[in-house]
Amino acid sequence: MKLFAGRSNPELAREISAELDMPLGRLTIKNFNDGEIYVKFEENIRNEDVFIIQSTNPPADNIIELLLMLDAARRASAGTVTAVIPYYGYARQDRKDKPRVPISARLFLDTFEAVGAGRIITMDLHSPQIQGFVNIPFDHLYSRLVLLERLKKLNLTADNGVVLSPDMGSARMGQAYARYLDVGFALIDKRRPAHNRAEVVHMVGHLKDRHVIIIDDMIDTAGTLLSASQSAMEHGAKSITAVATHGLFSEPARQSLLSAPIDKIIVTNTITIDPRELNSKLEIISVAKVFAASIERITAGQSLSSLFEMEV
Repeated sequence: MKLFAGRSNPELAREISAELDMPLGRLTIKNFNDGEIYVKFEENIRNEDVFIIQSTNPPADNIIELLLMLDAARRASAGTVTAVIPYYGYARQDRKDKPRVPISARLFLDTFEAVGAGRIITMDLHSPQIQGFVNIPFDHLYSRLVLLERLKKLNLTADNGVVLSPDMGSARMGQAYARYLDVGFALIDKRRPAHNRAEVVHMVGHLKDRHVIIIDDMIDTAGTLLSASQSAMEHGAKSITAVATHGLFSEPARQSLLSAPIDKIIVTNTITIDPRELNSKLEIISVAKVFAASIERITAGQSLSSLFEMEV
């Protein structure tokens, strides 16, 4: 087995490497003067099980870089090639909801498979059904394996805590957190008048005098999180903790969150984040152990189901 990393999230790759007690393989990636990307494996990978770690968050260079690494590995006669994608970009474009638009989530998965990926590992897809877009093994991991351990330290109960799902899409995830933490559950009925804009229409559940945990799969422009936190305060919340797997923090999220009525923002390191950008509000939890354990089990031909025993 050999482990390689692209340039999108080198810190997480190093942590996974340390967990596996295996050095990252030698790989040259650089840009020519015109912006084109050059990739070369600097060691023999013939008949090896190759794992390539690369999140596909913007810019689009991250996707091109992953495609080139997959193609180079296949052409170098790797035994198997697995794309480890901690954050899968374009997952929100998973259906044709308007005329004359692409299904981008399907397009890129087809491309990964076409250039040589024999397996894909990712975490907390925006739409779980995306797993069915390809005909190769697809391992969908869950960040709650590490996030729940952090949230248990809040010592909340059914009397003073509640998990708030900011929209219907995150309701199932929120209910799982609420059951495991043994706290209440609340739901926001949300409308989207435009892309990256969200409005609260109704609140279902009781938040008055409770510590609120807002659960979502990602924080992008933070419009959903901001409207949910403001609504929570209007309904009498005592404190607000925001939890998400993927911290994109696109503008104007950073400035908006600094002034928002949110006490703590907890995300994982599936995307490279500078923790100084949100001062003391931001806490980053590593998911390296989850990915390392998955890679170990796949290499050994073992089941991944034991990793998810805490799923409720």
